[in-house]
Amino acid sequence: MICLETQHFNLNRTLLLAIGLWPYQKSKLVRLQIILFFGILISFVIVQFTALITKKCTVNFIIKVFSTMIFSSSYIIMYNMFWINSHRVRNLLEQLQYICNELKDENEFTIIKKCGNNTKFCTLTCTVFAICCALFAVLLPIWPQIFGTILHINESQIQSQAMQITTEYFIDQKKYFYLILLHTNAIFCIGTTTLAATGTTLLGCAIHACGLFRIASYRMEQIMTTKMFKNVNLKDRSMIYNKKIFCAVEIHCKAIKFCEFLSSTFKGSFFLLVIIAVISLSLNIYGIFQNISFGDKEAFLLHLLFASVILLYMFVVNYVGQEITNHNNYIYFTAYNSRWYNAPLQTQKLILFILLKGSRTYHLNIGGVIVASLECFATLTKTSMSYFTVMYSMEE
Repeated sequence: MICLETQHFNLNRTLLLAIGLWPYQKSKLVRLQIILFFGILISFVIVQFTALITKKCTVNFIIKVFSTMIFSSSYIIMYNMFWINSHRVRNLLEQLQYICNELKDENEFTIIKKCGNNTKFCTLTCTVFAICCALFAVLLPIWPQIFGTILHINESQIQSQAMQITTEYFIDQKKYFYLILLHTNAIFCIGTTTLAATGTTLLGCAIHACGLFRIASYRMEQIMTTKMFKNVNLKDRSMIYNKKIFCAVEIHCKAIKFCEFLSSTFKGSFFLLVIIAVISLSLNIYGIFQNISFGDKEAFLLHLLFASVILLYMFVVNYVGQEITNHNNYIYFTAYNSRWYNAPLQTQKLILFILLKGSRTYHLNIGGVIVASLECFATLTKTSMSYFTVMYSMEE
């Protein structure tokens, strides 16, 4: 028996526990932790928004503020998405555990174990990437101070170079520079952990969904390759065929229901994230080109970091959606290429039903609006570049 929580999602569990979003065993201390972290994330968006109220707004200034503020709002959406849907996240993991408990074939266990290894590898890779991004963002404001010590730059010049994110705290920002820096660093640490923890958990569920489709294909392959029909009469042979087809169709239906539950649970949040990703990518690409012309290296690197994270997130989500579609289509091809003509007539009718059902391609829907695929990734990227082109042409 496979325990998904301890064997496949152990690193995801650690990350979610660190930010209080693990859906099991919620104590009062964990609830307090959630409120504190969520309040910190919201406060950072507020202090950026207040800058639009208190300072003179030009087109470039508005774009600069929104490029970081909209990206920061993705932290809030991802955190809130797992917080308010904690019971659904728990149901998602329990559904997957229940399906895995029903597996009996050793090869099917091997498929699920391979999915677990892929989940752990992807989670570890994303966690290392998130740590590198957080360290980069945290150390970026300190770079001027390090070079300032060497080059004898005064404190005011260092602080003006270090504040790349425009905020308004209604206090003396030079006097309380290090407190503001502490708040900003806390945001980056909590935010990157949130993106890594929630994103890899959903990624792990999607990887296991692909594994369920692969098991359905394996069961379909075994229908016509069994060697136990030599001394079996036609009636018993038909019963064995039908039972095997039923097992293949059953796991296929469970895989589809699991994917639909996954997409419907976070439908509203996914819709907002798609909009935020497109807008934020456009603004940050604009920030990259703008700061190249201004020669502001720190701001250029910050916008480059944000744009890279958005592109990576968009690509992974759409790639996983494409993989789910491909695995589902493979079931259809397996049934089509099987030796269906050797099966009894009743079994041939059941296989024909599978072929008719498989002719309609299944897609993972995101936010009830778009279909996750590599084509969708290209479309979203193209849309972001179009918005960037419009903004850049208006500046000229």
